Amino acid sequence: MAHTTEVLILQHPLEVDHAKNSARLLHLSLPNSQMLVGEAFDARSLKAALTVPKYTVLLYPQTATQPQDRAPEPDPLRLTDTAHLRLVVLDGTWRKSRKMLHRSPLLQGLPRLELEGAPPSNYRIRKAHKPGQLSTLEACCAALARLEGDADDRFRPLLQAFDGFVAQQQDYRVHKAP
Repeated sequence: MAHTTEVLILQHPLEVDHAKNSARLLHLSLPNSQMLVGEAFDARSLKAALTVPKYTVLLYPQTATQPQDRAPEPDPLRLTDTAHLRLVVLDGTWRKSRKMLHRSPLLQGLPRLELEGAPPSNYRIRKAHKPGQLSTLEACCAALARLEGDADDRFRPLLQAFDGFVAQQQDYRVHKAP
């Protein structure tokens, strides 16, 4: 599954040993990815992870309601140059990811890439609080498919494997119960 966009996954520490760890599966499936674990990423450690100069965007919805408080919008032209593009993805519950974002001024200053019209989540083993909330793996695949103009075909095998993983987790829960 070759792609040119670099992916940096920032995972909350409480997700690392979680049996439902979709970010780990994502990282293992994307050769051009790197994963860091932490809750508060200081500027120095993040800059070390971003040493290769690329246009970096954060896959995260805008959170501010006032225009002056909103993160920068991504440059549409620079989003088309996937060889020089880096996608940063936060992995954790929505509450944990908001905390990770809040604790990192460098992340707050990145242009935000929002997923609009994403397909519904198949991640039935975790609860979504709002429509459009996807697992880390699903969100990243949707963003990469959009950025790289590859529709869903390139990521279909990974998403199908993920669906199998989810089904296996559900089956395990059903059979584990006394």
